[in-house]
Amino acid sequence: MPLGLLLRGLWGWRRGLVLAVLLAWAGGAAVVLAMPRAHVAQAVVAPAETTSFAVSSLLSPSPFAPGGLLDTRPTGNFAIYLGAMRSPEAAVMLARETALPAWIDARRREGLGSLVRALLGDRPADADDVLGWLERNLAVTQSLASVTWTLELAHGDPALALDMLRRLHGFAEAKVRSDLAEQAARRVAALERRLTRESDIFLRNSLYELLAQQQRAGLVVAADEAVAARLVSAPMVEARPSLPNRPLLLVLLALAVPAAVLMLGAALLLLRHDPVAVVAAAAAPARREPMLARRVPDRPPVLPPVPGE
Repeated sequence: MPLGLLLRGLWGWRRGLVLAVLLAWAGGAAVVLAMPRAHVAQAVVAPAETTSFAVSSLLSPSPFAPGGLLDTRPTGNFAIYLGAMRSPEAAVMLARETALPAWIDARRREGLGSLVRALLGDRPADADDVLGWLERNLAVTQSLASVTWTLELAHGDPALALDMLRRLHGFAEAKVRSDLAEQAARRVAALERRLTRESDIFLRNSLYELLAQQQRAGLVVAADEAVAARLVSAPMVEARPSLPNRPLLLVLLALAVPAAVLMLGAALLLLRHDPVAVVAAAAAPARREPMLARRVPDRPPVLPPVPGE
């Protein structure tokens, strides 16, 4: 279909297209305004390996090798800290110590989905539901200008959002600390058992050095306040809900709806277009109306001149 013919067809449908744009935008705006709002609890943390003296360098005889310049993935104890915040153990802790399962049950009883769940057999929220909610609503963002990371947790209840973020930070930090302390204790016990059986003086000196390193590791884990993530900004929650961002969504609707309506209109014109009929109409000779011949009036005969007149 030629572009000019397509544009001519869209211009002919301009009133219908404008009406469709207004109706679609009004429907999308109604959905955006009806969506439940959520408060965002936020905290800024930094890996403990990059602040003060590196705890990981005190826990091992050699420091960890730094990653490449293009590798921005978390490493060391901080990677374990971030993984623990989304772990099933964290979900079990939230289900046991917070009111999140009751809130999930209340949300399920709202809307048309409650009827479907009632027919299929509803069940109370458990740790799996809490884990799914946690994976959807917990955001971890790395700063481009520094080594800090931003933790954000969105929830409709600001007090519950702040409480859950604090609990998740404490749980992840405690998990890393307990794992390091348990590892140091196991190594100390194994070295002490080996020292009781070893009689070689040279090997005993090496074992004593290893034992001193592991005892120092246990002392650092017990003394330092942060072994995985150091709080740069304590967990706080905003006073007004900010999710979803209604102005941004309305502007995006104002840009996306006209484009979608124009594409649908163009597709409909292309479906209705019959190229065979257009070619046949262009190839057929133009039909002309018969023209009546005009009658020429009779003229009197012209006689030759008579000589002598």
